[in-house]
Amino acid sequence: MISGYNRHASVQDSDFSYIGGNAIVSWGYTNETANSGFPYYTPREHFPEAGVDGTDGNHPRYNAILRNSAREVGLYEKQSSFYMQSKTAQSVISGNVFFNGPRAGINYNDGFGGGDVLSHNLVFSTCRESGDHGPFNSWDRQPYLTTVRTGHPSMVMAWREIHHNFLIDNYSPQEGIDNDDGSNNYKSHHNFLVYGGQGMKNDFGGHDNIHEDNIYAYVDQAMGLDGTLPGHEDHFCNNTAVLTGTNTGAPACQGARTVMAGNRYFTPTGSVTVCGVPMAKAQEQGMEIGSSVATIPADDVILGWARSLLSMGRAQPGHTQLIV
Repeated sequence: MISGYNRHASVQDSDFSYIGGNAIVSWGYTNETANSGFPYYTPREHFPEAGVDGTDGNHPRYNAILRNSAREVGLYEKQSSFYMQSKTAQSVISGNVFFNGPRAGINYNDGFGGGDVLSHNLVFSTCRESGDHGPFNSWDRQPYLTTVRTGHPSMVMAWREIHHNFLIDNYSPQEGIDNDDGSNNYKSHHNFLVYGGQGMKNDFGGHDNIHEDNIYAYVDQAMGLDGTLPGHEDHFCNNTAVLTGTNTGAPACQGARTVMAGNRYFTPTGSVTVCGVPMAKAQEQGMEIGSSVATIPADDVILGWARSLLSMGRAQPGHTQLIV
């Protein structure tokens, strides 16, 4: 448990198994802001540690969660993960192998601060005792005031990055990367994501979610997204999606449309619909420019793509190189 004020805490080269709840948790504290309704004479230090203001720094930053293994977690508490963080910023979670858990493998509870990097992990056999989610899940139901993004107080978090992970959604499959409940400012790229109801998800007000250069293998559809405000569109570009169906799914098709371009789709029939129309018609309407569709190749071909993709992100010192 990494609790309250921590800087550069590390959990590395450790094995976790048969844990009652979470294997690793990071949890910070926040305060009420000065205009939250408390009497003007109330000292700031007496504000309850439950508001939106995280500018006092009483939270973990720069966690390093490296090269650990975790399995058989959540034996008693089912809403648990291998790694979970709340009111925590700028963590690096890399080179870990996580499997056999009841719920999401890695969970970001909120959008506090941001600046986190999730890379080079192997996660599979999650959500074994629940539905929803998958290897990774994020929520963002409450904005927080921090100085992480620019050095000045802001309710907007810094971009989070998810890259070069091998995520297999083989139990209660929904997504390899589940950005839920308003999640925003995510860049997910160069991941190999196997199985699931859909490749990319963003819902309940989520926005500014970018998926690029990923491979999705045997997902029902590519996208399940909500509409956004102009200037905050989601992006689905330069991805390879092997679909079990013939529909790209549910991007935002009206108004501030999802930016879709340069994707390679593979389906059982060699055809695909985008926003309810064939690919060629969608391209005439300005969507999926540069995208293509073909029939599903052999598994060996897909695995070759995955090897090439993951080897592009050769592990840095402190990381583990994933082999497909």
